[in-house]
Amino acid sequence: MLHNIAECHLIMPQFDTALVWFRRDLRNFDHAALHHALAQSRQVYCVFIFDRDILDALPRQDRRVEFIHDSLTELRAALQNMGGNLIVQHTRALTAIPELAATLGADAVFANRDYEPAAVERDQLVATALNKAGRALYTFKDQVVFECDEVLSLSGTPFSVFTPYKNAWLKKLHAGPEESWLQAYATEDQQGHLAPVPKALQHMPSLKELGFEQTNLHELKIPTGMEGAQNLLDDFIERMPQYHQTRDYPAIKGPSYLSIHLRFGTVSTRALVRRALESMRTGNGAGSSGAATWLSELIWREFYFMILHHHPHVAERAFKPAYDAIKWESGDHADEYFQAWCEGRTGYPLVDAAMAQINQTGYMHNRLRMVVASFLIKDLGIDWRWGERYFAEKLNDFDLSANNGGWQWAASSGCDAQPYFRIFNPITQSEKFDADGKFIRRYLPQLAGLSDKQIHAPWKVAPMTLQMAGVTLGGNYPEPIIQHDAAREHTLRRYAVVKKVAES
Repeated sequence: MLHNIAECHLIMPQFDTALVWFRRDLRNFDHAALHHALAQSRQVYCVFIFDRDILDALPRQDRRVEFIHDSLTELRAALQNMGGNLIVQHTRALTAIPELAATLGADAVFANRDYEPAAVERDQLVATALNKAGRALYTFKDQVVFECDEVLSLSGTPFSVFTPYKNAWLKKLHAGPEESWLQAYATEDQQGHLAPVPKALQHMPSLKELGFEQTNLHELKIPTGMEGAQNLLDDFIERMPQYHQTRDYPAIKGPSYLSIHLRFGTVSTRALVRRALESMRTGNGAGSSGAATWLSELIWREFYFMILHHHPHVAERAFKPAYDAIKWESGDHADEYFQAWCEGRTGYPLVDAAMAQINQTGYMHNRLRMVVASFLIKDLGIDWRWGERYFAEKLNDFDLSANNGGWQWAASSGCDAQPYFRIFNPITQSEKFDADGKFIRRYLPQLAGLSDKQIHAPWKVAPMTLQMAGVTLGGNYPEPIIQHDAAREHTLRRYAVVKKVAES
């Protein structure tokens, strides 16, 4: 049986030996499962599984695997300083966890909940295997403040529009006492219960032993682990008051850059919400607005978790069924368009620079994610699922619920999505959010010689001026693969089927 423990005061049986299974929570502080295991057990072992069911499908150079490996090295050292250690294995978690529990004589396994459909199915199977051996799996809420069924409408149904969800989320938080939702889970006071790991289980596989190669993670100076997350948070706290003014401009240091740390749990979600609320209360005017906007982003994350839980079909199909009737481009024509988009060869500088960013770094600014998604779907007419899969492979911070929610928002097929007739103009987006072309020049240096006004649409520039700037359309920079105005009209016709289906 899988025991989903929701309340921190709930009394559980006392165990002689417990095993804490780390997954998306690579830290040793403010950790629900570790806290409860230490409080309820005489001795506690800790484990992380590099799950082959996930890793085998990944490219051999994957920054996420290297990020996890670096973060585990820090987590392992932290647990050793507390008197314990971390068992790290490269195998199938589905079978390894019950086997390891048996080897260690663990009465129970403690873990923090994962809400993705494949993870839910895996945990149920692990719980069944443990139960057959007389053991139990206890899971806890940790990566969100409010999980799937905790914020519902007055009629008791899930929300499908963000703003009412956000209002209900905040109302529940402030109905309080607020601290009951945001209180940190202490681990230091019971650390003496951590058990040293048997010598046979002490080896931590190297990246090479996992079958992966080093990436440019360190060259990009992406901070890893708990210390990296804390450094980013400390830096962002100073910038948080301006967040609402800077977050849309990719050439400005506006975001927190904590998304990968939220994804792998090297930072506590509760701690981030506490910091946002603190800034809202101590700030004034614009300062409070910046923190409030950032808090909204954290709530969006939980909104998409909730949507995926209640509507698991969104992982494969449109949230709004009528949108499954859309006929997307197909054949060689679609393949060529998609490849040009993936490789940043569309002829639209902001789109191409954004794709260069994700291909080179595994990161893409949030504004640009909307721009490139809109371009793929509504300029090129490509199925949103193609782009979703590409992002899933490339993004360091890939999270199924948020990635799916973002792509369905751009496709107008998701919950609380933009209307289908709202189609981003890649030129005006460029002129508005990268007015001086600083971001474009960073990733498309061949266009650096163009003026701030010219760089957004090189095909409109006089041939002599292009030549003087060292730009050759069709040579070192492509001509536009499609005309936006014509594509917009085609998209409106393409989406007309949605209205017909809805009316039938």
